[in-house]
Amino acid sequence: MDFLLQNVLTGLSIGSILLLIALGLAIIYGSMGVINMAHGEFVMLGAYGTWALNAFFGMGLLSSLVVVFFGVGLLGWLVERGVIQFLYRRPLDTILATWGIGVMLQQIVRLTVGGELRYVEMPHALTGTISILGTEISSYRVFVFVFVVALFLLTWYLMNRTRFGMQLRAVVQNSEMSACFGIDPKRIYGLTFAYGAGLAGLAGALVAPLKSVSPEMGTSYVIDAFFVVVLGGVQSIFGTVASAFLLGEATGTLGFLWNDTIAKALVLVGIIVLIRFRPQGLFVSKVRG
Repeated sequence: MDFLLQNVLTGLSIGSILLLIALGLAIIYGSMGVINMAHGEFVMLGAYGTWALNAFFGMGLLSSLVVVFFGVGLLGWLVERGVIQFLYRRPLDTILATWGIGVMLQQIVRLTVGGELRYVEMPHALTGTISILGTEISSYRVFVFVFVVALFLLTWYLMNRTRFGMQLRAVVQNSEMSACFGIDPKRIYGLTFAYGAGLAGLAGALVAPLKSVSPEMGTSYVIDAFFVVVLGGVQSIFGTVASAFLLGEATGTLGFLWNDTIAKALVLVGIIVLIRFRPQGLFVSKVRG
C-alpha cells in the first residue's frame, strides 16, 4: 500500500509539472494551429526571469510569478505580432520560424547572463514535507500541484465562460465570418499567443527551484509537452490534463521499477503505439461546423 501511494503521489507531481508546461502549448496549438517550437525557450525565460528578479531585486519566487507571467506574455505577443501572424496556414514556415526564434533566445541568454547553471531558492515556507496517509511528500510539490489545478480551472473558465473565449472559438471556426460580426481575429490571436507564452513563463518559474536553470533547459520540457498535447488530442483541454497525469503516473512507476532512461523510452514507445492506432489522440473535442 505504501509503494502504491508513493508511486501515485510521484506520478501526480510529475503530471502536474507536465500539465503546467503543456497547457500553454495546448492553447496555442489547439486554438491557432501553430506548432510553437520556441515554447521551451519561453519556459526557460520564465526560469531566468525568476532568477533575475531574485538576484537583482530581492523578489521571492511567489512575488515574481505575476511579473514573469506578464513579461513572458508580452514577449509572446511581440513574437506573434512581429513574425507568426504572417505565417498562418504555412505550418512548415511556422515551425522553422519559431525554431529560429528559440535558438536566438538561447543565444541571447548565453551572451547576456552566461551559460553557467543558475539556481532559484525555494520559498522558505515550502521547504518542508507534508505527510499524506503516512507518506512524506515535498510541500513545494504539493503547492505546485494545487497551483496547477487552480490555473487549469482559471484557464477553462477563460476559454469557456468569458467573452474572450467565445470570440476565440468563433475565430477558430471561421475567422472571416467572425470579422463580419466585429471580432478582430488579429487581436484575438495575439492575446491567445501571449496567454500561452505567459503560462510557459509560469511553468519555468515554478520548475526553477526543482531543476537548475540553464539556456537549454526548455528543450527537454517542450518535447514532453508535445507528447502530452498530441496524446490528449490537440483541441481537448481536458485531454491535455488526462494525458499529462497519465504520462506522469507511467513515468513515475516505470522510473521506480527500472530507471528514468528506461521509463522515458517505454513511455515513448507507448505513445507511438497509441498514435499509430488513434492518431487523433485519446480525447477529441466535438466542434460543430
